[in-house]
Amino acid sequence: MPLYDYKCRNCDGRFEILVRAGATATCPHCGSTALDKQVSAPCAPPRSKALITAARRQAAREGHMSNYSAPERKELLRHS
Repeated sequence: MPLYDYKCRNCDGRFEILVRAGATATCPHCGSTALDKQVSAPCAPPRSKALITAARRQAAREGHMSNYSAPERKELLRHS
């Protein structure tokens, strides 16, 4: 399942979304399906502990916990 960047023609919102095969992407802001797929720039994984920690915190705020180990997820969810 690829993750794509989109720009909505209706509200000019920009977002990325995971698109399943056969699914139609919709704008999370206005619900429109009039979207333009954008080119996503690849990003090398961070190497410093500070950048990794910051990326993990951002992922947790957004609800993406897959980059944490099971014990780390339990600890984070306990403090949420």
